[in-house]
Amino acid sequence: MEHTRIVRELQLLMTLANNRYATNNDICERFGFTTRTLYRYIDSFREAGFVIKKNENNVYKLETASNKLTKHLCELLHFSEEEEIILNYAIDSIEPTTKTRELLKKKLYALYDYKAIAKVAFEKKDMRHIQLLIAAMEQHKQVILKRYRSAHSNTTTDRLVEPYAFTDTLDQIWCYELASNTIKIFKISRIGDIELTNQCWQYEQLHKTGYVDIFRIHSTQRFPVKLKLSLRAANLLIEEYPLSTKYLTEWEKNSYILETEVCSFDGIFRFIIGLYDDIEILESQELKSFVRYKIKMLNK
Repeated sequence: MEHTRIVRELQLLMTLANNRYATNNDICERFGFTTRTLYRYIDSFREAGFVIKKNENNVYKLETASNKLTKHLCELLHFSEEEEIILNYAIDSIEPTTKTRELLKKKLYALYDYKAIAKVAFEKKDMRHIQLLIAAMEQHKQVILKRYRSAHSNTTTDRLVEPYAFTDTLDQIWCYELASNTIKIFKISRIGDIELTNQCWQYEQLHKTGYVDIFRIHSTQRFPVKLKLSLRAANLLIEEYPLSTKYLTEWEKNSYILETEVCSFDGIFRFIIGLYDDIEILESQELKSFVRYKIKMLNK
């Protein structure tokens, strides 16, 4: 019991050190506190010498400039928004089947608010959708993706799904779709609205994340490819697809080798065709045949 109380106090202190958005109600909901209990903890922290202030939005935050001890503690506990995003990306880039990835995620989300990580760099509509999806995952609820615009089927329909994991860039969500009985990935920006249902997950045992390649194509299949890129092509690749960095190696002056696996040839073809004079396909033969076929179709 004493151990649990200390852990909870440390987690609350870390939350206050990093707090930018969470109101009293948010904190109470996250920790299962009553408001009275939260105030009691804050009073205890203040008695211990910590300066905790509340802003006009009813957000409590541990003051970092109050004294050297507090400042040093906050430096140890605090992640900036940029650091949170980078850390989250780094964890998500680990192979999905690796147990270490899930352990790191659980530790990160236990200490820092995943809702705060999701609040950066998204449009207001997408941000609302992300928050609803986070709530659905936390509560293990099914949702209806209203008016989802599918580029694959060229249709706009409602989808009843069980959402269970974001992709590394938070712009797509892994779901189990009930109508098709399959695992699918949905782009957040293509969702018209989200309806949170009262129905709990029914197929959690089937919730598995597939592989997403550097061109943001997903599948359970993977095809090895190898390209030789000019400096220009390498720079553009990194700028447009940052996760490609770890698959690039310098070959000789002003040229690079990209060696990776892709889920289909569509994504990499779009990149190749835009920089055709700056790219040489080294492997595979299937990719070469695919590119030749696509170019032939374009010339018809």
